[in-house]
Amino acid sequence: MEYARLGSTGMKVSRICLGCMGFGDATRWIHKWVLNEENSRPIIQKALESGINFFDTANVYSIGASEEILGRALKDFARRDEVVIATKVFGKMSDYPNGSGLSRKAIMSEIDKSLKRLQTDYVDLYQIHRWDYETPIEETMETLNDIVRTGKARYIGASAMWAWQFQKALYVSEKHGWTRFVSMQNHLNLIYREEEREMVPLCREEKIGLIPYSPLASGRLTREWSSESTLRSETDQIAKGKYDSTSDVDQQVVERVAELAGKHGVPRSQIALAWLLQKVPVTAPIIGATKISHLEEAVGALSVKLTQDEVSYLEELYVPHRVVGHQ
Repeated sequence: MEYARLGSTGMKVSRICLGCMGFGDATRWIHKWVLNEENSRPIIQKALESGINFFDTANVYSIGASEEILGRALKDFARRDEVVIATKVFGKMSDYPNGSGLSRKAIMSEIDKSLKRLQTDYVDLYQIHRWDYETPIEETMETLNDIVRTGKARYIGASAMWAWQFQKALYVSEKHGWTRFVSMQNHLNLIYREEEREMVPLCREEKIGLIPYSPLASGRLTREWSSESTLRSETDQIAKGKYDSTSDVDQQVVERVAELAGKHGVPRSQIALAWLLQKVPVTAPIIGATKISHLEEAVGALSVKLTQDEVSYLEELYVPHRVVGHQ
């Protein structure tokens, strides 16, 4: 395993992050393909054995079940100081008026609930899952600052927003001397690169660590698009809304991934991840492994080194896409 500092912090994380959205309870959430606790624990254990110390979840994943599963597994399989736990806040957790969003009331309530589910006194990285258009960013940043000052979080991060919004948040924190975001969890892969226009350069300039989600485009970069479907590909409406299965250009990019995979003698996923890993300031792609093999392939990607010509070959066909994830 390789490790890198997250952004400009001193904290070292594995260059592969295990995303835990796929661990939960299908009866409590919209995604019916998630693994139950019995099937999730071996993957978390294998991640630890592989040297992965970075785990990302969110309060909204299976309405708390993902945090519960991760918390119990890490308590059984690891020492707290050896792992980096990241979770997120924003999503709808109840039908009550303050059951979602980034108000002071919501955040203060949700951090305590997340800590209880994760069975820990603190999280290493507390992230805002989306931008809250109904709450002043000053209120959100001051609250996050208080959470760090009280020891409930070590660092704070953000996810999926416009670059101007992220810059505004950075400005507000600096203006008031509050804790600053150290990471951005954004949507980035070989067939969705809109973040390269503004967000990636901003994060590079501000020394913000990128921890991209959907690095394999929900599996689309790992197989022929006409291949057999999975429960997730059939039922994940969010993923269907992100990617256009009829795009000729996207399919050509996937074909080039397959071509280079054949050349290197590795699975396609390793080519797609190797492309991300060589980008600055990407720290750790978030891998949503639901099989041990997914995890093993992801770790193996660290050994795949692409030449600049190969990187250009993978990138040259890309065409602009509509913005998805935070539009």
